[in-house]
Amino acid sequence: MTKLIHLSGELERKNGGNRAVVPTMGALHQGHLDLVDAARERVGSNGEVVVTIFVNPTQFGQTAEFEHYPRTLESDFEKCYTSGVDIVFAPSAAQMYPDAGAPSEYVSVHPGPLGEILEGADRPGHFTGVLTIVAKLLNLTKPDCAFFGEKDYQQLILISQMVRQLNFPVQIIGTPTRREPDGLAMSSRNMFLDSDQRSQATVISQALVIAQETDGSVAEKLRAARFVVDGKIETSYLVAMSNDLSQELAVTDPNPEGRLLYAGVLGGTRLIDNMPI
Repeated sequence: MTKLIHLSGELERKNGGNRAVVPTMGALHQGHLDLVDAARERVGSNGEVVVTIFVNPTQFGQTAEFEHYPRTLESDFEKCYTSGVDIVFAPSAAQMYPDAGAPSEYVSVHPGPLGEILEGADRPGHFTGVLTIVAKLLNLTKPDCAFFGEKDYQQLILISQMVRQLNFPVQIIGTPTRREPDGLAMSSRNMFLDSDQRSQATVISQALVIAQETDGSVAEKLRAARFVVDGKIETSYLVAMSNDLSQELAVTDPNPEGRLLYAGVLGGTRLIDNMPI
């Protein structure tokens, strides 16, 4: 039986099994439920799967964006119940940031150089907010493993780095991006797109697939992708990076191996995606 608890609730383990946590900001979709399924497969029937739902104010650059982020706790809980989640942990902002002063004034986790590029360059302070809240949630839920989607690839790499470098006793596991039948990466932000924008957004995954399939150097792959998206979406970045995001791939590399990453804005909605090369 799925339990919905807040910070005052009990997070004691029901038995000696392992615990997996799936941190989310709610507005759950099938991509989140894939994480739940992967978590259940990892811990088995004797383990516990915990889904956290918290819209974190410190990772939003604009107050309006935070205020308009979808909050669908009732339907989220129903999806968790149907998916066999053991605990839904849904604290309030006051519970997660209990001391006086703005959350931005709290002690925080600095992401280092990797947090200053790509999403970090376009959204200053974003990854400080992300890593700080993930650290809090891991401390509170005390899991053996935690699951994150590859759609937020830079986030996944940074969280893995944080856990490794700060000696958290938890394994971070990434799962493949869940896509709509037309290729669009599933995201809670997709609900902000109107029908025309929703159709237009599919050029992102099309561009990345074309880049994957284009023979030749990194430069040729990126050129093919840009041809697809140019004039259709306001592109923030389209880059080819090493898998650990430590460096951009050489544009002349004839046999590249790494990650293609894209971010753009469509009708005021920021969309990101990535694929391996």
